Amino acid sequence: MGIALTRGIMYPDLMIGRGVGYGFSTARDAIARGLVKCRVTPNALTLAGGAITAGAGVCYALGVGRGEYAWLVWAAVLLILASACDMLDGAVARIGGKSSVFGEFLDSTLDRFSDFAIYAGIAIGYASLPTANLTFVLLAMFSFFNAITISYTKARAENLIESCPVGYWQRGERSAAVLIATFSNNIPALLVQQAILPIFTILRRMSYTKAITEGKTVVTDPRKGGLWLKLHLWYWPRMSLQYDFVTGVNIAWLIFVPIGAYDLLGQWLR
Repeated sequence: MGIALTRGIMYPDLMIGRGVGYGFSTARDAIARGLVKCRVTPNALTLAGGAITAGAGVCYALGVGRGEYAWLVWAAVLLILASACDMLDGAVARIGGKSSVFGEFLDSTLDRFSDFAIYAGIAIGYASLPTANLTFVLLAMFSFFNAITISYTKARAENLIESCPVGYWQRGERSAAVLIATFSNNIPALLVQQAILPIFTILRRMSYTKAITEGKTVVTDPRKGGLWLKLHLWYWPRMSLQYDFVTGVNIAWLIFVPIGAYDLLGQWLR
């Protein structure tokens, strides 16, 4: 009790975050219990989420680069519904006693499909303009590559070592970035961000896996490391002030930094 209280004083976001998380999980589980009573299966929710995300991809293809903000709003609404399915399928499986190995496999596979649907829709939107924007088609491709590779490096690493818990740009952070940029009508800022920054998560996971397989000890929690590790603000875990600062900067980029969709690559090639 004393340790928990001390940690709460040192890291007030920890207590706030736990309170918010408790309220959220309580509401999620209440909905899940209702779905179990209606005999909704976890796999049905997973498949529904994938189908809804595909619809969001179509909305991106119709709205990106054309000034059709209404299509982007629809894309964001559909992504929120898909995220709800993604959160509820696990809760339904747990509460309804319907967990399965195949269900976990299906969920992970359709997560990768969702990444593809979003960035393929964005890429199609830029490619189908009267003059295709090659720069942002390429950035969408890099963003998709990063999303896939981040997940792959963790999955492959955990076939070799016990766990690979490092890296800022987890699925939750990437999904939130897509939603924020969509509502902010700032898809170019999203693509610049997601084509560059997640590379560092990939490299960190590779470095961590290399060190562990070589028998080295790696300190992953900045609170247990020296000053140099503490200064890596993006290394701090969720529900810490340092994590919130980094997240706030990323959110500010997506909302307040207008990035013009200048086709530098197309101008160079043409």
